[in-house]
Amino acid sequence: MTDHDGQTKLARPELREKPTVILGGGPAGLTAGYLLAKKGLPVIVLEAEDQVGGIAKTAVRDGYRFDLGGHRFFTKVQEVDDLWHEIMKEEFLKRPRMSRIYWRDRHGEAKFLDYPLRGPDVMKKLGPVDLTRALASYLWAAVKPKGKEETYEEWVSNRFGRFLFNQFFKSYTEKVWGVPTSEIRADWAAQRIKNLSFFRAAWSAFFGNRGDKVTSLISEFNYPRYGPGQMWEQMTTDIEELGGKVLLNTKVTKLEFSGNRCVRVHVEGGQTYEPSAVISSLPLRNTVGMAEPQPRAEVIAAARGLRYRDFLTVSVVLDGEDLFPDNWIYIHDPKVNVGRIQNFRSWSPWMVPDPSKACVGLEFFCFAGDRMWEMDDQDLVQLGMRELEQLGLARKEQLEFGFVVRVPKAYPMYDADYAERVHDIRSWLDGLDNFIQVGRNGLHRYNNSDHSMLTAMRAVDNLVKGTEHDIWAVNAESAYHEEEKQDEQQPYIEAPETESMKEPLHS
Repeated sequence: MTDHDGQTKLARPELREKPTVILGGGPAGLTAGYLLAKKGLPVIVLEAEDQVGGIAKTAVRDGYRFDLGGHRFFTKVQEVDDLWHEIMKEEFLKRPRMSRIYWRDRHGEAKFLDYPLRGPDVMKKLGPVDLTRALASYLWAAVKPKGKEETYEEWVSNRFGRFLFNQFFKSYTEKVWGVPTSEIRADWAAQRIKNLSFFRAAWSAFFGNRGDKVTSLISEFNYPRYGPGQMWEQMTTDIEELGGKVLLNTKVTKLEFSGNRCVRVHVEGGQTYEPSAVISSLPLRNTVGMAEPQPRAEVIAAARGLRYRDFLTVSVVLDGEDLFPDNWIYIHDPKVNVGRIQNFRSWSPWMVPDPSKACVGLEFFCFAGDRMWEMDDQDLVQLGMRELEQLGLARKEQLEFGFVVRVPKAYPMYDADYAERVHDIRSWLDGLDNFIQVGRNGLHRYNNSDHSMLTAMRAVDNLVKGTEHDIWAVNAESAYHEEEKQDEQQPYIEAPETESMKEPLHS
């Protein structure tokens, strides 16, 4: 619908008078900024760091490019896929998908397990004894009373059996979250693991797919030529060319409310912005902590109780060939700290400028402020090299150089009390008229980039068109899955991608 000037009629005319201020320059924030700027509306994106992209940015050192976390651009949400191609155009590459599990059998022998499961490979790697144990464990899980599933451990064990849980879930998951699997809520398993069934997975592995009921994992995905950061850098350029602003090194310090509206956004240095509306991808803890006047005491307590898992990437350039052909490998070995190792050339050849060098990123999951987080960068590089040697993947004399990138608040934690805490915070947020939370940390939901972007799309619709999308319901029932088509019967295991309670509320 348009008015007499040919402009789109707005549910909120004030959107033309004052800028929409967007907090955070990650995938969700930039998506909101881009869509608003495309409509000719004034928009200002505030990013605290010196680079856009958040956890999805691409770090660059001496021409080598490093993907923080690993980002396959595949989605079943058509409007997100359309936007990706609108931004990237010919810079979007089709890349082959390959990832495996590095695992030690009961004799301590290191092996790689193909994923998706292949019958001959499973038989060869596990052997008849462990296969028998896995089946017996599954059958017991299938017939025993389930009871109430409250934890990740209960949820997975009930579906795959205790043996496979201990072999392929426990070690890696506890590395990622830093707590026992008995303390992780079943909600997270239900979101990240879709309709797990040992029988279906085994059938698919040994006998192939059963008609249209089971679909295979994608064999390829899209990827920006120069890493995921290229997407967000191009989106930033587009926002600015459309008349919007993206301000780096601009840290929000206070959110000033009057009644049920945010009337001013304060940033370091004393600058303030008067918004028509605010779209925030800040962690819920930060949003509550910066609000003035302060919300109710129970809202503040809930925000302080939210926990996050942080991680750091030790990226190293090595003399010699690639260590493995995979995009990444999951390290299911409790004797080393590293959780996942990426091979950046497998993402895109343009990530590694020298064909005679290998370039990998070792991901270590930790809490901000703990021993690993506080280690000197060069000590971390040496730790990474020792663990590569221990895994039999590289030798320390191959090291050319390395560096470290720390990523705070990378993953919202699904602990015993998170749902109640988020509910309490929502009771405050839902009463605000011009303030919308979006994105992974903005909703304290373990979304991937596509669903984070979708929350921003729905937020823009609510502001501009007056729709009433429930942002919190986006991806509430199902998680991102790398399937060729949507099918509720597909067995797929999505491993985690990747706080101190003493941390200040607003940090």
